[in-house]
Amino acid sequence: MPERVTARAAAPGKSRVAFLIYRGNPRCGGQGVYTRHLTRELVALGHSVEVFSGPPWPELDEGVGFTPVRGLDLYRDPDPFRIPARREFTSREDVAEFAIMLGAGFGEPYAFSRRVHKILSRRRDDFDIIHDNQCMGPGIEALVADGWPLLETLHHPITVDRSIALEHTSGVIKRVTTRRWFGFLRMQVRVLRSLPAVLTVSHNSKVDINAQMGVPLERLTVVPVGVDQDVFRPYEDVVKRPGRLMVTSSSDVPMKGLVPLLEAIAKLRIERDVELVVIGRPRPGGRVATTLERLGLSDIVTTISGVSDEELARLYGEAEVAIVPSLYEGFSLPAIEAMACGVPVVATTGGALPEVVGVSGETGLLVAPNDPEALVEAIRRLLDDATLRHELGRRGRERVMERFTWQVTARGTAACYDAILAGRPLPAAMAFD
Repeated sequence: MPERVTARAAAPGKSRVAFLIYRGNPRCGGQGVYTRHLTRELVALGHSVEVFSGPPWPELDEGVGFTPVRGLDLYRDPDPFRIPARREFTSREDVAEFAIMLGAGFGEPYAFSRRVHKILSRRRDDFDIIHDNQCMGPGIEALVADGWPLLETLHHPITVDRSIALEHTSGVIKRVTTRRWFGFLRMQVRVLRSLPAVLTVSHNSKVDINAQMGVPLERLTVVPVGVDQDVFRPYEDVVKRPGRLMVTSSSDVPMKGLVPLLEAIAKLRIERDVELVVIGRPRPGGRVATTLERLGLSDIVTTISGVSDEELARLYGEAEVAIVPSLYEGFSLPAIEAMACGVPVVATTGGALPEVVGVSGETGLLVAPNDPEALVEAIRRLLDDATLRHELGRRGRERVMERFTWQVTARGTAACYDAILAGRPLPAAMAFD
């Protein structure tokens, strides 16, 4: 387990923040990315930030403090759903986390929240406010009951993930297992409803969190996530590859829409030379891997994982078109990363994607989700029109630079801290247009 790192002291009038993330993986989902870049920019504004994270550990920048919160890391590579050695069980939280896994559930949020509650109970004088990134376990509720000011970030309602997963699951046993995996949602909905201040990342997510999870609108505000515009940018030495398409998917789940995209690629290859780069590693035997084999796409689809941000930006730069085929997104880091690189984007209208990408035909092309034919038409249109690709790429980067940088995210988040500590209502939701 890594050692604790001391946080930089807060500037006068700035907050001392305990930032919580139950799993800090920097390249699996948006939570690790959000943690790294937001905390860096908060420190740049003069705040003191110490991250408390369970494994896998986050990547953090200089000046950001770090306290590792020991966990069993039951889903680590290369042995997910592992059986820990007896010596690894040192607390009730360990036993609970393992027992939940044995019941086909996901116990990390519950166990982390209990562990971090114990840690912070001994450090009440070290921080002004707690910022929890999507754990929402009973320990978070206990911290509020103890009197801690707290801001909760929920990127989108996980109820949507559960609904889409169940829609794409057949067989009684698999459906029961899927329901058990999402069993943590009952806990998170109950805890979330008790929290006084919730930040989400899009107006669509705000509406859905209110409707599906019962959080009153007056407790919700919107601060978008951002992109590192110095890394995700057009690189003059990167050469476009004709017919190169690219998609970034943080996980191999139905919600990411990779299967409809692969079906679209199979249709496109009949008429032209295309290749698809997938940033992400499909699960062996999973739906994506099975679809690749069924459609005979292995010769034109390359999967890549573990790349740095600069490598990712350069891969975007080689692509003629970037695609976000998700059935639902609470925001979409891949969309703004591609746009920041000046790459034209084809995205669906799932969730918040229209408010992130902007008006179809002006800063990107939007199609209905789960519609391979619509994807084919939009991709074909861009591949056949170099002028349109250039204009969408240029205007897309302008949109990102105006609205979706980590500096914007940090200022909006800091305004939430100030309001909570002063006893004022949360700031109004930030407008995207």
